[in-house]
Amino acid sequence: MNCRRAGRVWLFDLDDTLHDASHAVFAACSEAMNDYIVRHLGLDAEAAAALRRRYWQRYGATLLGLVRHHGVKAAHFLHETHLLPGLEERLRTSAHDRAALARLPGRKVVLTNAPRAYALRVLGALGLKRQFEAVLTIEDMTMFGSHRPKPDARMLRHVAARLKVPPHRCTLVEDTLVHQKAACGIGMRTVWMRRYLRGRPQAASPHLPPGEGGPRRCRKPAYVSRRVVSLQALLRRC
Repeated sequence: MNCRRAGRVWLFDLDDTLHDASHAVFAACSEAMNDYIVRHLGLDAEAAAALRRRYWQRYGATLLGLVRHHGVKAAHFLHETHLLPGLEERLRTSAHDRAALARLPGRKVVLTNAPRAYALRVLGALGLKRQFEAVLTIEDMTMFGSHRPKPDARMLRHVAARLKVPPHRCTLVEDTLVHQKAACGIGMRTVWMRRYLRGRPQAASPHLPPGEGGPRRCRKPAYVSRRVVSLQALLRRC
């Protein structure tokens, strides 16, 4: 992976890629999403979890089902479910990874399904914001008036066009395999970040309802270009 010669554009996921979101965020955010559905749709906790599961299976994101079928305003849902008081005190990442990120050649962009206010809050608290030329969040992932977050392949093509590069010059660094499969399908290279997945199921993400996600995979799928356990390892590959 010759990063300098290729003029590589790195698309970095945020949660469980640049920081340990499983420790700092996911449990609180998942609870906030369930509470939102209970309060605004009038469901009990069990029915709320079932609704999240159904919409995740059908649309890939709870938010899309809530917007389409219940008239929920995306901005309101994202704000209410990402307030997360005390977040900054729980955030953690590796100092070695921060140094490796600064030395990594090429353009660097954050591409996250999280809302902008949350993403900027995390990057600011971790001192990472200056490392990226752009932060693309779920608010930026809209086409034809509808949200199309990862793993939507049309949105990934749109991101490459927005950055004025062909998809084959982009590398998606990500902990979520289904997102990498979509990126590979349009010609992007993919790096599976496993630092924060070790010993934890992928279903720890708040975007997956309880019971979804299945067992953690360890073998590198064919659509993954590289598997790394740190940004240091990614830098060494370059």
